[in-house]
Amino acid sequence: MSPPSPWSAALRMRCPRCGEGRLFDGYLKIVDQCSHCGLPLAKNDSGDGPAVFLIFIIGTIATPFAFLFHYWFADLPYWVLILAVSALVLGMVLVTLRPSKALVVALQYRHRREDYEDD
Repeated sequence: MSPPSPWSAALRMRCPRCGEGRLFDGYLKIVDQCSHCGLPLAKNDSGDGPAVFLIFIIGTIATPFAFLFHYWFADLPYWVLILAVSALVLGMVLVTLRPSKALVVALQYRHRREDYEDD
């Protein structure tokens, strides 16, 4: 059986080798090993890479929206605008952080498979 595509494994948040075992133990903690195929996952954690990518991507999306929001609702106080844009950014981060971390782990497995072998 061939491994699932990194995108498929990431969106389903499953093991990048078998596509069956769950990838996370909690919100962002990677499981020690896959419960289905035994792939050791914890030692190859993605670190801060997904968060850095999201800073750039979400910042690029949220900045124009903040200006448009200010233009559309010019009568609102600044603190309301700041709260609204902050809620938007926080929501986007919470929704996309797990899949992006799963994608980085899946891409690491696909391109550096030898790092996942037992020592």
